Amino acid sequence: MTHRLTRVCATCLRQQRLNNKYVDARKTPTIWTHVLRNFSMAPSSSDRNSDDPDATAPPGPADSHSSRRALLLGRRRPLSPLERVSQLLPQDSLSKEVWELREKKALGEAETEEQAQEVPTVGESQVEDDAVTQGEETERMEQMMQFGETLLAEYRRSRRVEFRKMFLLQEGAKLQSNWGFLPHQTIAGLPSGSVLRTSVGLPMLLRRPSLEEFSLFMKRGPAISYPKDISAMLMMMDVSEGDTVLESGSGSGAMSLFLSRAVGSRGRVLSVEVRKDHHRCSVLNYQRWRSTWKLRRGEEWPDNVHFHNSDLINSAHLLAGQSFHSIALDMVSPHLALPTVVPHLHSGAVCAVYLANITQIIDLMEGLRCSTLPLVCERIMEVQYRDWLLGPSLKKDGTFNQRKPMREETSEEDENSNDEENEEHTSPKQIPFGSVPYIARPHPEQFSHTGELG
Repeated sequence: MTHRLTRVCATCLRQQRLNNKYVDARKTPTIWTHVLRNFSMAPSSSDRNSDDPDATAPPGPADSHSSRRALLLGRRRPLSPLERVSQLLPQDSLSKEVWELREKKALGEAETEEQAQEVPTVGESQVEDDAVTQGEETERMEQMMQFGETLLAEYRRSRRVEFRKMFLLQEGAKLQSNWGFLPHQTIAGLPSGSVLRTSVGLPMLLRRPSLEEFSLFMKRGPAISYPKDISAMLMMMDVSEGDTVLESGSGSGAMSLFLSRAVGSRGRVLSVEVRKDHHRCSVLNYQRWRSTWKLRRGEEWPDNVHFHNSDLINSAHLLAGQSFHSIALDMVSPHLALPTVVPHLHSGAVCAVYLANITQIIDLMEGLRCSTLPLVCERIMEVQYRDWLLGPSLKKDGTFNQRKPMREETSEEDENSNDEENEEHTSPKQIPFGSVPYIARPHPEQFSHTGELG
């Protein structure tokens, strides 16, 4: 069975509502209420009034105290067996000892409840402090869009992406497109996921790009390693936080960015590129993502990638005294660099190779056969993704189709034909759950071949 993945992008409207609630909570004091209900077996005053309007409560020293406690606490205390029996008897026949016993018990319960009510005040203050602290952390982590940050603009029509562009937010600039322009001044200061109207009135979604989207839309020199292949390579190499990884073929810096996030601040990545223009492009993209991340989160992206413009085949001096947990090779002839890098690879570690066609894989296998290196080719694979289109079934007039249940009698269909015609023009909210059929088919624009992994 094939497993399929689905990704849904939501705007920040929910986050904006949470921020507004947090601001209102800071302005207005919080009122904590405690609801108490009466589960006493004694008849209430409303019951006595409904049965006998002329009935009055019998006098006694404990009645005034009990009624005052009932008004303050909003409930009646539970009755003891003695009190339940005494209530069944005429109140005038009760002795003085019974009234004194009632009064002592009522005073003891009142003191206990007053002490119990003092404890939640400390907890309530702690809850308020925790809520304020969590709100401050949320506000501190997610910043508003500001100048100098890389953003992604997207316009969809009929469930298709008509326009998508990554740009740098600059003061005084404009976002140009065939669907109108949008001044950068109107974007700054808004939360990520905002929708603005262009000059021609079309909605444009503005949000921050993920690392995957940044690597796909960044300025590139050579062809990049696609995120689907990078994720497979990271799993093959088993990269974890704190590892030291060697990369050959920096290219445009896509693989370097994913390795930087995988090893974390305690790890290190050594990236080697033979061409100067590719080396310059990878360094610029890496620095651009780091500056964008700082404006986005308010914290530094770990500076754990060290770029070198050199040929790995002749870079034995560059690797002297170093050892690596894994190696990623993206070069034309990786079998020529294996004698240089294998001595610096930990025992049992993985060397992942990214090649464009199967003939390069054959040359690699032939190089391993002719060499005496302690290497074994465990797996050769190609990663394929398949996008799908999934949506409700629509009629030509734009309304939803509905499932029609099977009915045995044709007379019932004739009687309910008018009702079905009226349901066709109802709003989507009025259509019950599960009554609209969906249509699923592969996307007509699929990923082409990107490379082989070994």
